[in-house]
Amino acid sequence: MQNNDILKELGQNFIEYAVAVNTDRAIPDARSGLKPVARRILYGAFNEGFSSNKPHIKCANIVGNVMAKFHPHGDSSIYDALTRLSQPWVMRYPLVDWHGNNGNRDGDPAASYRYTEARLSKLSEKGLLANIRKNTVDFIPNYSETEGEPVTLPAIFPNLLCNPNTGIGVAIACNWLPHNLNEVAQAIYDYVDGKEPMIPGPDFPTGGLIINGDDLPGIIKTGRGSVKIRGKYNIENNNIVFYEIPYGTGTEDLMNEIGLACDEERIHGVTNIRNESNRKKGFRLVIECDKNANMATIIASLFKETSLQTSISYNQVALVDKTPTELGLKDCIKIY
Repeated sequence: MQNNDILKELGQNFIEYAVAVNTDRAIPDARSGLKPVARRILYGAFNEGFSSNKPHIKCANIVGNVMAKFHPHGDSSIYDALTRLSQPWVMRYPLVDWHGNNGNRDGDPAASYRYTEARLSKLSEKGLLANIRKNTVDFIPNYSETEGEPVTLPAIFPNLLCNPNTGIGVAIACNWLPHNLNEVAQAIYDYVDGKEPMIPGPDFPTGGLIINGDDLPGIIKTGRGSVKIRGKYNIENNNIVFYEIPYGTGTEDLMNEIGLACDEERIHGVTNIRNESNRKKGFRLVIECDKNANMATIIASLFKETSLQTSISYNQVALVDKTPTELGLKDCIKIY
């Protein structure tokens, strides 16, 4: 084979690979807001009758069924996606109802799928899968051509805008931030009424304070930009107590960052850091300070030197007719 033939073959194969990665793995569908693995998990659970009004099923059952019928890419990728769909600190509106250890916001993994159990959440059942048996969406043969699978879900629930989604493909990436359903619904009503739709801003499940609010209308309109967010705190005696932290920030990592900044004398006046979070009190990250410390200076240093203040990017890319497309708010609503 000549060198030119090899280069041509490699080039063609790489293009096919890149298209497959972007359309079949990394980028969500603009209609349902789901990547293929998530769509197959939800449909697979629905198809097997693992509904919200029935007992939880071993996750091994769900993973095995999805891998056998719809998604032959390994059990770990399916279980990771299933777990993520259930995590309330990740998903603004969880799509899977979980029973057992599904990890935590520090990044610790879920228990093995032979121990954990799950089923569809009522939102998935009523909001994404309702009427799927009534020819509301097209079906295609699965990879083994033994049965059909939906190309998308009916998606009465505007999942694309309400839940987060992140993906890195070949030469393209996306980052969708979560929004409040009531605000999204109002934007849809405004669009239908011929008004210019708008959403006040992202609504993170872990809270936080957005400090560049003036930039949000332009960011949301275009689907591209950066949101600056910082944690919320109270002062309790000589303690700074954070009760909300930026989305995607792990507590242990944050404590390590603060400790390192104190050791390197980039932050002065902190004597101890402890995590008092529990189910009863909620999230509490306590930073003890010297009696004579300047609290305002310490807080400013915490925001400057650690992830208690960070930036999160809007990069609203989704598949429209199998083509990765950057979408503004009006585009998303029109497709919905």
